[in-house]
Amino acid sequence: MKANYSYASAIFNADFNNFANITGNQAWSLFFTNGQDDAALGDNPEAGKFFTNITIAVVAASILGSCIFTSI
Repeated sequence: MKANYSYASAIFNADFNNFANITGNQAWSLFFTNGQDDAALGDNPEAGKFFTNITIAVVAASILGSCIFTSI
């Protein structure tokens, strides 16, 4: 039984994933659209890498900043 609910999240539709690996674009699209659309960022892999690198940079800067400013 395959049900495609238009009001539900994309991840709850029967034809979404079937346990296949998803790309960074699909993951960030699901994050930004609150699970509604996995193709919001398109097919360009650079968009997913950009948001992943921004996240890594923010975490690294926060850790480095907290280490520096707590030791002063």
